Amino acid sequence: MKPPAHKIYLASKSPRRRELLRQIGVEFELLLLRDDPARGPEVSEAVIAGETPENYVARVTLEKANAAKRAMRMRRLPTRLILTADTTVTIDGRILGKPADQAEAREMIRTLSGRTHQVLTSVVLIQDEEIRQITQQSDVTFAALTEDEIAAYCSLKEPYDKAGGYGIQGMAAMFIQQISGSYSGIMGLPIHETSQLLRQAGIPLL
Repeated sequence: MKPPAHKIYLASKSPRRRELLRQIGVEFELLLLRDDPARGPEVSEAVIAGETPENYVARVTLEKANAAKRAMRMRRLPTRLILTADTTVTIDGRILGKPADQAEAREMIRTLSGRTHQVLTSVVLIQDEEIRQITQQSDVTFAALTEDEIAAYCSLKEPYDKAGGYGIQGMAAMFIQQISGSYSGIMGLPIHETSQLLRQAGIPLL
């Protein structure tokens, strides 16, 4: 077990990010932000008009980090390094969020079919006033899909909590012909880049 000073907060609900941090031996506690339907989330994920996908994902991740830092102080938690991340899928400059329903999921998967799109994951480490951030991009090529394949996939639960309507670690893996970049980044946390940030922040790995 690492000393308490080396334990971090993970401000993310993603089980995939938890798995990836455990994979490289990072000890963490969850620091979850409010998501109250009556009051709304602490950080809005709405896209600002004219915002590029790169600026969007970097901004949202930084806002989540700052919100997590405020939550840590308001809850009077021990001061620790905070890690946040956000992933977005983009094609032709369009940002594909999480589909709201089956019709939107089908439209997204149809758009990705037979084409190459980009997956952007931004990672922020924040401690006191020091901020470290990196955004990693991967290119993902889908095979051409039939309407029956699209309909069958979108009838599953899988597409509806993931940007772009798919997860590379799930059933959609059968659609992917090629990737260029970081497999873990497509999952939601680029391990190579994240480990570099953690080392820079004084978190020992290996």
